[in-house]
Amino acid sequence: MEAKIAIQGIKGSFHHQVAQHYFGPSGDILECMSFDEVAKKLVRQEAAKGVMALENSIAGSIVPNYALIDRNNLHIIGEYYLDIHMNLMAIHGQKIEDLKEVHSHPIALLQCAVFFSQYPHIKLVESRDTAETARRIQEQKLTGIGAVASPIAAELYDLKILAAGIHTVQSNKTRFVILKSTNKEWPKEAINKASVKFELDDTPGSLATVLNVMNNCKLNLTKIQSMPVIETPFHYSFFVDVVFEKYKHYEKAKNILALMTTHFKVLGEYPKGKP
Repeated sequence: MEAKIAIQGIKGSFHHQVAQHYFGPSGDILECMSFDEVAKKLVRQEAAKGVMALENSIAGSIVPNYALIDRNNLHIIGEYYLDIHMNLMAIHGQKIEDLKEVHSHPIALLQCAVFFSQYPHIKLVESRDTAETARRIQEQKLTGIGAVASPIAAELYDLKILAAGIHTVQSNKTRFVILKSTNKEWPKEAINKASVKFELDDTPGSLATVLNVMNNCKLNLTKIQSMPVIETPFHYSFFVDVVFEKYKHYEKAKNILALMTTHFKVLGEYPKGKP
């Protein structure tokens, strides 16, 4: 039996698109309606791997997902950068002028606000998933209602694209991570990126010292995200991504940082994706 791949959303979603690119079109997809459900499927071993969006070039980091990965002891084994193309679609025979409402995920609608300002007669309605709206329009043969979703959703649910590429900022990329409940995926020679988490004592210059160690060990910091530690007010944990040419440089830094920081944790070691 083929291993299942958990995605947030349904077939036709951007997560589904990433799963197809990363694992191939024949992957056995397990649809989940929340990121939390994706994590639970992996923890319960109902799915072998998962796909989860982590940051967008326009909207920024999806901060709760960092906590989900950490809290559920999941491991990042890969990443994929997807060009996000937002498209307005409806059932065949409809025109933009016929639409009274357009439904989609709130982030998708936000990214297309300038386009819809040209059509004040259209009411924008938030839904939980881009592809789920596209599927519902087709299943119920809804007229007067459009969806903002990916090209794959239009193809999968046989909808007509009324306007393509309607997102305001054309350079719109989302970084997705590939997750697994264990971290033994790649040999050292294939690894050139790592995601780690740590906390620091409340001493002046402690973060600067950590960053200096990374620099001295020839690590290139590509991402740093702070999150408050709920149990300790005004205390923060740091989620950091680094890239490197040689695993031994990262290994040296990892050993030093484990001594310098508190609650040091490796979230993943993997080949870097192509932005």
